[in-house]
Amino acid sequence: MNIILSNQDPRPIYEQVGEAIRAAIISGELGPGEALPSIRGLAKDLRISVITTKRAFEDLEREGYISTVPGKGSFVAETGAGMLRERRLSEIEEHLRRALALGRSCGLDAAEVQNMLKILSEEDI
Repeated sequence: MNIILSNQDPRPIYEQVGEAIRAAIISGELGPGEALPSIRGLAKDLRISVITTKRAFEDLEREGYISTVPGKGSFVAETGAGMLRERRLSEIEEHLRRALALGRSCGLDAAEVQNMLKILSEEDI
């Protein structure tokens, strides 16, 4: 698992760490039951605070992505990756609904909003 942090990213470091781990779980790079690096070890590797890493792990556990066993470490939750992916897809749908509603409030139709999304996706390539 490769975690890249950026000081240019407006999100806090703990969110960047959490998002990298989430992405690895959803993509299948980290499978159910697989051990995660220790909080201290990951903090050392990333050269960040243990508190920051702990916050990322706590958020992931609260969201159901990982489970922590005292004295043993943190592991990818046994919850199916498909279920986690579905949860993320629901979030995307909600964001798209909001974007469509915002576009309509500005006088755009669905095709114009869709075109904006197409243009934005091509910029990321």
